Amino acid sequence: MIVDKAIYSKGLRRTIDGDISDAFDAARAEAARSQDECFVWIGLHEPTEEEFELVRDELDLHPLAAEDAVSAHQRPKLERYDDTLFFVLKTLDYHDETSDIEVGEIMVFLGGDFVVTVRHGAGNPLGPVRARLEHDPGMLRYGPASVLYAVCDEVVDHYGVVTREVEIDIIELERAVFRPGGTDVTESIYSLKREVLEFRTAQDPLVPVLQEIVRGRVGECGDTRDYFRDVLDHLLRVDGQVDAHNELLNSVLTAHLALMGKQQNEDMRKISAWAAIIAVPTAFAGIYGMNFKHMPELDWTLGYPLVMVAIAIVCALLFRRLRKSGWL
Repeated sequence: MIVDKAIYSKGLRRTIDGDISDAFDAARAEAARSQDECFVWIGLHEPTEEEFELVRDELDLHPLAAEDAVSAHQRPKLERYDDTLFFVLKTLDYHDETSDIEVGEIMVFLGGDFVVTVRHGAGNPLGPVRARLEHDPGMLRYGPASVLYAVCDEVVDHYGVVTREVEIDIIELERAVFRPGGTDVTESIYSLKREVLEFRTAQDPLVPVLQEIVRGRVGECGDTRDYFRDVLDHLLRVDGQVDAHNELLNSVLTAHLALMGKQQNEDMRKISAWAAIIAVPTAFAGIYGMNFKHMPELDWTLGYPLVMVAIAIVCALLFRRLRKSGWL
């Protein structure tokens, strides 16, 4: 579906009525009338193949790029098809209730006088990005490249928000691991580690893409290189934090497994200690339970009480010794 469409000339917005064809016709008319550079920005959200076919035919987009825009599930990349740039980046949306990270996509088609943004998933709606740009006419004067910068900046800034949420989850897991009498959180650690891996898969490939722009190898973004350099700095900071989170989760898992092993060893020591104590009356019962005729103690009046007292004394001494050595 079409979320928004407008023409931008001299940094100012003019809303377009009608369909996509009307939008481009109006943009061409505006450029001819004002004799100034202007561009049209069309925002789409999860368009169907039929809906995007109108855009593809109007802009003569490459069929492979159009297919990627509709089907999604692409890795972050920057490709050139004739005079059109095709830019893909992943969006992240954090769900605090489940600690899950939902991954979406934004595709940007960038031409000399147009920008088409195609968004998949709930993360990072582009309404605030458009509003921010419209309040900064100076940035809009850079043309379509300003839209690409603003989209990248918004997505990478949201990476930082998700990073902080993941860090909070890791801290909570650390507290659960070292809490006395804590429960088994192995599954939670693995679940969060899987989310961090998904995070890395989303943001790692974006680093070389932005580096290509910063190095000046993308002519359409030449005037905005300094802005993209700032986005790259933020992305590299996030990249380092995600790597640190992955290593920290490995350490948390190792510590958790070590503590579980220690607890199991302590449990086994206690079981062994009680087994040793129980072995004392078992031994006495085994001896006096044997079917021998000549056992003097059987004829004593105090034989039974003495045996019971002996069992109690030996068990008490053994209990004291085991307790002193830390086995109980």
